[in-house]
Amino acid sequence: MIERTFIEQGMKKLELERFLKKELTKAGFTKLEMFKTPLVTRIVVNVTRPGLAIGKAGQNIRQLTEIIENVYKVENPQLEIRQIEVPELDAQAMADRVKALIERGFSWRSVTYRAIKDIMAAGAQGCELVASGKLAGKGGRKRKRRILEGYMKKVGEQASWVDYAKAAAYPKAGAIGIKIRIVRPGTVFPDKIDVKAFCAGKKAAEDAVKGAAEAEEAAKKTVTVEPKKEGAEEKKADAGKEVKKEAEKAKGTKKAGAAKEEKPKGEKKEKAKKDEKPEEKKKAEPKKEGKKEAPKKKEAKK
Repeated sequence: MIERTFIEQGMKKLELERFLKKELTKAGFTKLEMFKTPLVTRIVVNVTRPGLAIGKAGQNIRQLTEIIENVYKVENPQLEIRQIEVPELDAQAMADRVKALIERGFSWRSVTYRAIKDIMAAGAQGCELVASGKLAGKGGRKRKRRILEGYMKKVGEQASWVDYAKAAAYPKAGAIGIKIRIVRPGTVFPDKIDVKAFCAGKKAAEDAVKGAAEAEEAAKKTVTVEPKKEGAEEKKADAGKEVKKEAEKAKGTKKAGAAKEEKPKGEKKEKAKKDEKPEEKKKAEPKKEGKKEAPKKKEAKK
């Protein structure tokens, strides 16, 4: 039957947890997590003081691994020590602390109220501590004391979001049971959600997504200009451009010369007249000399 295998695994985990709690009490053991993989069985041990759990050069871990493999028949166990960063927000750690202080002889009243203050100072939304048993001391009847501060859920599915732990202290007068519930800072209950703020935040998130999409489309449309790379091909292209520019300049000069040559007909006639005048003068000059010589001959005849 499949059910038996699951029951056997659960019993094995419970026995292993009890053994580790007994061995790692000074290290502040709180809980055990097991993960089965094809190669190894990963065992995560949560403690408040990891140095005491590891031991000198990992000696304590090696001993525990051998015992788990040989006695509890766990295949290829691999121990991993995880430190609890804020013990005040861990219910089991706080229950063990209260238990240890009561067993040392401290007053249960001062210990419990001090624990509540530490939990709320760490940032918890709410906490509850219930102490019951021989609170009145030797010869007194059993009593129950409940200390509550902040916000607490105890019914329904939301009650599973609350961290819960219990412990039993055994002072000289008699046993005292301790139960602690802690609502951690990160938990958000449905009745604490502001609908208007939630809708506004959701709309803002949608607008941000749309703006990002539009920015991406605009970036795709824009043409990226790559920096010029100097090479043989570009040099050839530059030389061809220079040749084209020179050819265009030559064409421009030819056009300018042709425009200068083309002038109106009146100017051509004036030029022709100017060119003809010096020749006429040359032809007219000898006639004048002949006229002047004639009177001289008359004078000679006389």
